Formats: sequence, structure tokens, C-alpha cells
Amino acid sequence: MGIPWIGETIDFCKAQRKNRLFEDFVQPRIQKYGKTFKTRLMGSPTVVVNGAEANKFFLSNEFKLVISSWPTSSVQLMGKDSIMEKQGDAHQCLRGIVATCLNSAGLEALVPKICKTVEAHMVKYWHGREKVSLYHLTKVLTFTIVLECLLGIEVKQGMLETFERVLEGVFALPVSFPGSKFSSAKRAREEIEKMLGDIIRINRKEMESLIRRRRRRRRRRRRDSTFSTSSSTYSWMLGHHPNCYSTLLQEHDDILRSKRPNEVLTYEDTKKMKYTWQVARESMRIFPPIFGSFRKAIDDIEYDGYTIPRGWKVLWTTYGTHYDEEYFQDPLSFNPGRFEELVQPYAFLPFGGGPRLCAGYQLAKLNILIFVHYVVTRYNWSLISPEESITIDPLPFPSQGMPIKISPKLA
Repeated sequence: MGIPWIGETIDFCKAQRKNRLFEDFVQPRIQKYGKTFKTRLMGSPTVVVNGAEANKFFLSNEFKLVISSWPTSSVQLMGKDSIMEKQGDAHQCLRGIVATCLNSAGLEALVPKICKTVEAHMVKYWHGREKVSLYHLTKVLTFTIVLECLLGIEVKQGMLETFERVLEGVFALPVSFPGSKFSSAKRAREEIEKMLGDIIRINRKEMESLIRRRRRRRRRRRRDSTFSTSSSTYSWMLGHHPNCYSTLLQEHDDILRSKRPNEVLTYEDTKKMKYTWQVARESMRIFPPIFGSFRKAIDDIEYDGYTIPRGWKVLWTTYGTHYDEEYFQDPLSFNPGRFEELVQPYAFLPFGGGPRLCAGYQLAKLNILIFVHYVVTRYNWSLISPEESITIDPLPFPSQGMPIKISPKLA
């Protein structure tokens, strides 16, 4: 389990930063100890589990045998009332609110808003340029879509940078000394808290004013009135696989030809982007958005012939299935066609699984499909640095920001 307290944390983090967590850390220990092995990470005794059966057992038993376990820095920055800290019924309630916004009707209403945002983004950041940093611009676009399209908050200068400062501290040591990532992240969180508080006060005043005006009209008219409320590794892969890109481009050209001039995409159009989503899924299989996540045993757990003591951490990893030939033939090759067939449950987990399945994964899917459509139908593009590596810290990102050369397509 390594040296006291630190354990194998240094080896774990080094492998993760090099994007070799599976090859340098997980796989050698599987070969030595089997798919279930113990170690010590971030000061805690930890059992690492691998395989679809293990994923299903621990993820589906959330709140029963295990609970989500995040670093102290993450909890302090996200807040004790955040969805990641809620358990049982409280978590289900919050998640239900998010799910209601992102059901089929909600997603259908979001598509034209996302299209409008993507078009405005390209006019501002792509038009007239010969090269762009794809990684940075996709972050800007995603941030804008979430705030403006989903939450109705206007994005102002400096907002993205403030949110990024928080994220930089999520996995940092929880030490608040001047100049530390965690200290900077805490100040950024306070700024966000104040900004959101101001927005809520303004919206509340506007809503109260609207209600008063409606009541006055109702009294004057004496009648009832009712109303209701209602990504970069992908491009890296396409840049290295021109045959896949040709197939994807044909799919989007077919959709474009079915539309009238200047007609925006619809939710039904996104359902036709089957090969595009296969490419996205294969990209996320090889470069998963999360490496896995930690759980904490809330009782002694009998699993795979071992007893996991109460209070120990459990780590499941995406690589434990994504890179396993038992689930994906020739796992290190890029083959979007593998997703034409059904994948074994709990073998493909880019968004997690069980009750903690990412509540916004359908929005992420829409963002990818719509953004890809506008890029491939409006621009010719190529990677400027084809040998650029993908780094993990703790999420995957291109080491040089993925600069691409672009030129507009002729109408």
C-alpha cells in the first residue's frame, strides 16, 4: 500500500498526468493482484475495483453500501449543499429538478437557442481568422451555453476566468496560504456567490413587479389569467482519422441539404447524427472525461472474496472497462463502428452511472452534436500540431490548446 499516509498517491498522480493511469498504475496491479486490489491514496486506505460487474455493484448501491466521497477542497469549494454532497432523498430531489429541465421537451426547446449561441460564437471568434485554439474556444462556448441558454444568465467579461479559478482548486491541497491554488479558488467562489446573489435579487424584483402588473390587469378585466413555466478530444481523434471524418461529414452534409437556407437545426435533426455520436462515444472511451470516482463504505462490504471495512474508500475507474478487451476488442484502436452494437451495461461510463449519473449528460450530447455540425459544414480545418499530446490534470486536455487551421467553406 506504499509509504505511510501518502501511500501510492505520487505514483497515481504521475501516471494520471501522463495520461497513463491505466498502463502505469492500474494494469500492473491488476496483473499482480487481480481486478480488486488495495492501496492507499490521498491518505486513505482504498480498494480499487475494475470491470463492469464491479462498476454495477458499487454504483448501483450508492446510498445503500457506499456514498460519494470527494476531497476536502472539492467539498469546501462546491459547498455542502451542492448536489455532489447530497445523499438519498435530498440528492434525488435536486437531481429531479435538473432532469425536469433536460427532458425531451426541454432539450427540444434548447436546440434553437444553442444553434443561435453557436452561430454568434463563430461570428465573434472564428470569422476572419486563419487559426484558432479549439480547446479554449470550446470552453468559452460550453460556458456560454450553460449560463445563457440553460440558466438565462448573461455572460460578462471575466466570468469564465473566475469559474476556472474555482475548478483549479477543486483537487488542490486544502491549504489557504496566500498564492495557493486553493486560496485563489476560495476567493473566486466568494465572487461567484456575490454575483449569483445579485442576479437572484434582480430577478426576484422583476418577478414581483410582473406579478403585481398581472394582478392589476386581472382586477381591471375581472377575469382569470393562467401561465406556465417551463469538445476537443473529439476533434483530436477526427484529425488523426480522415476516413472517419469523411463519413461524419457526409452525415452532416445530408442533414444540411434537407434544410432550407438559414433554417436552424431541430431536435429531430440531432437524432439523425448517429455516426457523429458514435465518434463522440469512441473519443470518450479512449479519453474519458472522468478517470472514475471515489466512494466511501458506510458499512463492511463483502465483495469478490474480500471484506472492505467500513470507512475505507472504493475507487472505480473508467479505464478498468474502457481499455479491457473483454468489453472492447482491440481497445487502444479508434473504431467508432464498435458502438453500432449494444455495449454491456456498466462497461462504458464516461458520465458515471447509477444514481450519480451526470444529470447534464444529455445537454453535453447536444452541445457536441450541434457544435460539430456547424464546424464541419462551415469550415475546412486541420490540426496544426498533429503530434500534440493529451494531458490529464485531472481532466483530459490538449497540451498545446489544440490549435487548428481554418478556412470558410464556399457556399
